[in-house]
Amino acid sequence: MGTGLLTPVGELDFLRELEAEAIYTLREVAGQFERPALLFSGGKDSIVLVHLALKAFAPGPIPFPLLHVDTGHNFQETLDFRDWLVKHVGAQLIVRTVQDSIDRERVVEEVGPYASRNGLQTVTLLDAIAELKIDAAIGGARRDEEKARAKERVFSHRDVFGQWDPKNQRPELWHIYNGLKAPGEHFRVFPLSNWTELDIWQYIQAEELAIPSLYFSHIRKVVQRDNVLLAWSEYLTPWPNEVPEQRRIRFRTVGDSTCTGAIESDASNLGEVLAEVVSARVTERSGRADDRRSDAAMEDRKRQGYF
Repeated sequence: MGTGLLTPVGELDFLRELEAEAIYTLREVAGQFERPALLFSGGKDSIVLVHLALKAFAPGPIPFPLLHVDTGHNFQETLDFRDWLVKHVGAQLIVRTVQDSIDRERVVEEVGPYASRNGLQTVTLLDAIAELKIDAAIGGARRDEEKARAKERVFSHRDVFGQWDPKNQRPELWHIYNGLKAPGEHFRVFPLSNWTELDIWQYIQAEELAIPSLYFSHIRKVVQRDNVLLAWSEYLTPWPNEVPEQRRIRFRTVGDSTCTGAIESDASNLGEVLAEVVSARVTERSGRADDRRSDAAMEDRKRQGYF
């Protein structure tokens, strides 16, 4: 599959509008902030963000680094793709790891049947923001992903502790974004706020973007736990009498392997993936085991400084 890094979106007018809006937002970030960074997970949304940044600042390079917070339990396919993409587009990559946070006793490794490092990323991210003096962290979150995401502004203010207060956000009329902040505060910026999962996939198809193989159908050992298919690996804490089985699956979202659920699927190309997305009755994050810890799991984590 070609990369199509600077190709047009063709005759899809609504995609052109979304693209223009996101490019405008990225240029606003470059104009208003001194030390922005793009949060890069290796997933489809952050891949689209990198592509949009290339378009926004062409023919020059992307004027800010990519920051990856690595749990240490990522899929190898994601890490391999991350390294390939960074080299291919000539971007600067900064990696900070949850393992380092554990070693420095900044966080404590979870134990038990639901153990995951996904929530531990918050401390690693906030430490990286403080260390690198990042004043705007650009993320690929979309409002249709999860109900807490829908409360975010495009320029979403964070206080000196990196915390989010959904009741203390600024109006954004006519795409006028206010990036004024006090020392120690920062913003999370979401250029894809008005995109949907379907928009992302249609854009990937129109732009012929390369994506990790995890998004397409493949055979993998999995276990079914609480109606979620989890990839079997050395990082997954097995339950008593739990036996992995081979299934043909793919992933709608990419994250920590211990909590990212798969779906059974035969979709082996973008057209088939698009057909699945159109007919899907649940959101892509419905398969994220960590979002099920409580009804307000995502909002609680976001208040603490999560992505």
